[in-house]
Amino acid sequence: MLILKKAMIGLLIIFTIIGFGIYVFLNTERFGKQPSGVRLLKIEQSSNYKNGSFQNLNHTPMLTEGVGYGKVMYEFLFSSKPKEPSIEIPSVKTDLHTLGANENVFIWMGHSSYFIQLDGKKILVDPVLSGNASPFSFTTKAYKGTDIYTTNDIPEIDYLFLSHDHWDHMDYRTLKKLKPKIKNVITGLGNGAHLEAWGFDSKVILEGDWYETFSFEDGFEAHVTPTRHFSGRGFTRAKTLWASFVLKTPTSSIFLGGDSGYDTHFKDIGNKFGSFDLAILENGQYDEKWKYIHMLPGEQLKAATDLNAKTVLPVHSGKFTLANHDWDEPFISITREKNKKDLRIITPMIGEQVNLNDSIQRFKNWWHLK
Repeated sequence: MLILKKAMIGLLIIFTIIGFGIYVFLNTERFGKQPSGVRLLKIEQSSNYKNGSFQNLNHTPMLTEGVGYGKVMYEFLFSSKPKEPSIEIPSVKTDLHTLGANENVFIWMGHSSYFIQLDGKKILVDPVLSGNASPFSFTTKAYKGTDIYTTNDIPEIDYLFLSHDHWDHMDYRTLKKLKPKIKNVITGLGNGAHLEAWGFDSKVILEGDWYETFSFEDGFEAHVTPTRHFSGRGFTRAKTLWASFVLKTPTSSIFLGGDSGYDTHFKDIGNKFGSFDLAILENGQYDEKWKYIHMLPGEQLKAATDLNAKTVLPVHSGKFTLANHDWDEPFISITREKNKKDLRIITPMIGEQVNLNDSIQRFKNWWHLK
């Protein structure tokens, strides 16, 4: 009995140490902060916030019916072998500091990070420039050749858009370094709590509910719009709002898609805001097992049609492995599908300059690595 008692005490001590270690880790700066105080009071007034968390517009299970978390975890750990790039990914590094003032351009930085200069304003979306997309620096690392941009390469930014607080979209190391360069942040409700924890001035943070509008000088408008997804940086989910954005400028209308499964909101946004010159849509990290929170191949073009988009630019792939498909499958699938739709699909390399006023600019199938 004495030996058993000592063993139980030993196990209790071990579990206590492990539990304390997890608690300390989850309270490190990287996880940000949950909304509280006045911010939480505003969140609780949202029609999209019910029973202590944000809700999608339609019922959205995290996993497809009949799929359990055990199966997903087992596959991820033991049987999943998605093909990753065998050689360095090709890229072209455009100097963002020397762009002409009148140039209207788009620069993809891999995954869902991109820079836009349009009508004299500089815009940055979901920058993840620290080499990985997880709370652990040694996991979810960027493919070789994809991490060519650093925070030093980013000029002063007029509008920073943050779609939600997942690690592959909201990178605290990147954001802390960019903080002095950011004039305005546009994001969903609650995300300002993270930003303030990382030193951002509350005066530059604009948090909106779905279909809330922010108007700026020189004819710029940003509309916060729905997606079908979720949020959370630790074990707690849906305490901050996930979003897409409609960006209206004097000359253009652009849809910044964020992360989203396919749903009726694309049609609603298209009907409300008219046609889009460019729709930037997620195209990657999908799986039939979580088909409600990420679009499957082919659904991007359905979404683009619903949005009345003239041009589609697929993102959310090409830099990190976050799902079980091969790294190049999203590019192969969407360029194959384009022949069935009257849509222009553009697939620039990381860093390659897309001239937004050039409707006939063409791009190579750069993912066909030798």
